[in-house]
Amino acid sequence: MRVVIAEDAAVLRELLAQMLADRGHEICAAVGDAQALREAVAAHRPDVTVVDIRMPPTHTDEGLRAAIDIRGTHPGTGVLLFSQYVETKYATRLLAAGSAGVGYLLKDRVANVAEFTDALERVAAGGTALDPEVVTQLAGASHRAADLAPLTGREREVLSLMAQGRSNAAIAEALFVSSGTVEKHVAAVFDKLGLPPSHDHNRRVLAVVRYLRP
Repeated sequence: MRVVIAEDAAVLRELLAQMLADRGHEICAAVGDAQALREAVAAHRPDVTVVDIRMPPTHTDEGLRAAIDIRGTHPGTGVLLFSQYVETKYATRLLAAGSAGVGYLLKDRVANVAEFTDALERVAAGGTALDPEVVTQLAGASHRAADLAPLTGREREVLSLMAQGRSNAAIAEALFVSSGTVEKHVAAVFDKLGLPPSHDHNRRVLAVVRYLRP
């Protein structure tokens, strides 16, 4: 992967760059503020970017707003938010701005390097990778109850695990059911959310966006 990293903490920025480089990925740029992130993405057109949310000058939501801009101007670039905080206001906008290639991990909940790199690769490939706590808070902030009303409780559980980027096999393991049962639930979710088969869209990602957007 070709990666741009935006992290204002210099030590963490260098650690992320070294970690990814050691695994064969190309670090196009590693920057410390949101404007430098925008410029680096425009210059290098990376496959994916790792973005901290709270960056200079105000350390509030500069990184998240830059990520939204990037999704608008460079939709082919995946965005993985990597933060200590869950920001629902702009995160739902980020998901709504593009139906693929978005992730949101919490720094203190990533268990190991493999988990992080797997998530980054999934986002670069156009999938999603959302921490369970992020899914919980974003779903709680959603006001699309009418859209989700047809789903059963189990189907919502499956959709929540889909939002985390889990495969059908991983969902089956988490829910202690068979893969065939999960496949039936996933098919029911697609049907109830009005997502017919299509060669142009990833229905799993579209279902996740429908689940989380405000």
